[in-house]
Amino acid sequence: MIITDLLERNAKEYKDEVALIEIAPQLMEGAKVTWKEYALIQPNTTEPVREELTWGEFDKKANRFANLLLSRGIKKGDKVAILLMNCLEWLPIYFGTLKAGALAVPLNYRYTAQEIKYCVDLSDSDVLVFGPEFIGRVEEIYDRIPKVKQVFYVGENCPTFAESYNKLVTYCSSKAPDIKITQQDDGAIYFSSGTTGFPKAILHKHLSLIHSAKTEQAHHGQNRNDCFLCIPPLYHTGAKMHWFGSLYAGSKAVLLKGVKPEWILRAASEEKCTIVWLLVPWAQDILDSIDRGEISLDDYDLSNWRLMHIGAQPVPPSLISRWKKHFPLHSYDTNYGLSESIGPGCVHLGVENIHKVGAIGKAGYGWEVKICNENGVSVKKGDVGELAVKGPGVMTCYYNDEKATNEVLRDGWLFTGDMAREDEDGFIFLVDRKKDVIISGGENLYPVQIEDFLRACPHIKDVAVIGLPDSRLGEIAAAIIELKPECMNITEEDITEFCHELPKYKRPRKIIFADVPRNPTGKIEKPKLREMYCGQSLVAQQNEIN
Repeated sequence: MIITDLLERNAKEYKDEVALIEIAPQLMEGAKVTWKEYALIQPNTTEPVREELTWGEFDKKANRFANLLLSRGIKKGDKVAILLMNCLEWLPIYFGTLKAGALAVPLNYRYTAQEIKYCVDLSDSDVLVFGPEFIGRVEEIYDRIPKVKQVFYVGENCPTFAESYNKLVTYCSSKAPDIKITQQDDGAIYFSSGTTGFPKAILHKHLSLIHSAKTEQAHHGQNRNDCFLCIPPLYHTGAKMHWFGSLYAGSKAVLLKGVKPEWILRAASEEKCTIVWLLVPWAQDILDSIDRGEISLDDYDLSNWRLMHIGAQPVPPSLISRWKKHFPLHSYDTNYGLSESIGPGCVHLGVENIHKVGAIGKAGYGWEVKICNENGVSVKKGDVGELAVKGPGVMTCYYNDEKATNEVLRDGWLFTGDMAREDEDGFIFLVDRKKDVIISGGENLYPVQIEDFLRACPHIKDVAVIGLPDSRLGEIAAAIIELKPECMNITEEDITEFCHELPKYKRPRKIIFADVPRNPTGKIEKPKLREMYCGQSLVAQQNEIN
């Protein structure tokens, strides 16, 4: 079985049932009716507030795009880069690419023109599909990406340098092409988040894709009656592989185009969502809005919501404690994963283990894990080492980068670069990224531990801890702190006093009040922070010397 088989099964068995719902809440701010009612009132708007796609329509759209690619000479093993915001066309284009035997190459919608060119070139992409938000960026580079044979535009008013996807697919057959694909065929190239440098191209086989669907469904028990609220960008393995659980079960999902707390709660209420995957900042914003009285839970029917799960970064236990106070009936879960391990699920907490909140869990469905030293030898329980994972979802390689591949793949094990420890019950706790560890006066400081402590401060909205150069200690811990809007009068002295409960060597030696930058998947952009503040620190040291 491959991942497209699930779509074809759903189209056959649940042809007229809703597969996907797209909601653009910003288009009807202040309206007193539901999004569904509003869409019925204004069904002919060029930018609908709410649209639906059935499983039958989904499969036909995928087949039409597959046949378009084949009619243009795209063959098995070619690559199709996808640069779209979340929309109803995203997944049919992805699956159409796979049905044609080509590799899907999702691109981060935050990429600059030069980053788009870099990733398209690195992946050897033959086709670029893009949406209206990217006209300017693609126009800047379209004549400098010589490997790309076709450029398709998804939307109204097609620019002159591209061809209209909307028009072309209408003339293509809606029958599935006869392309033989196995689990051992290459299926997709994803890009690393770039939190440790420029993105790497991550090659996965179809085996990885189908295993991620099985893993997600095994962990969260999706069934035909579930409805998944999908908010993160579909280019990322996290969002898509969580949705793969819905695909596996044949249940519907909602693509919400926005992250305001009231939009998330309204979508869960109006669409009767049962599963919601949040990033830490979004969960934090919901709780803060409730605490400030900006949102009343009495205004929403959340009785169908059964599971809230968080991933993409370490989850502060204090956040889950707050969440359970407002949502006591919710099951909670977290998953750990990387794009190199086809997204979430290689380590999994499990809803039955909320007493271990703070841990990322144990080996996920079909996975093995170990924590080892620099020689790849397992350390004893309680000791900190590098987390390594092994299973059907491990990447084939970093595409066109043998050196980087050999650094992380050894004997089938993927060395994650994350430092972790295992407790006496076998649960794994993340300590920090290997490259983020701060060595201060000979002591190893793990920023995540300091960040978790600081997030318990009621005045702090978000925090990131990085190492700054220090002439005496080598490095010192600096905390970049984003205060809650109502707490702007908080001072460095207040934060320092709060930190007195930390061992002295772990206390941040520098406090910086500023916004904490995060990428679209919620990860703190520490390279950006180091670039901003480490350079300033070096200049300050040089001035002292002079």
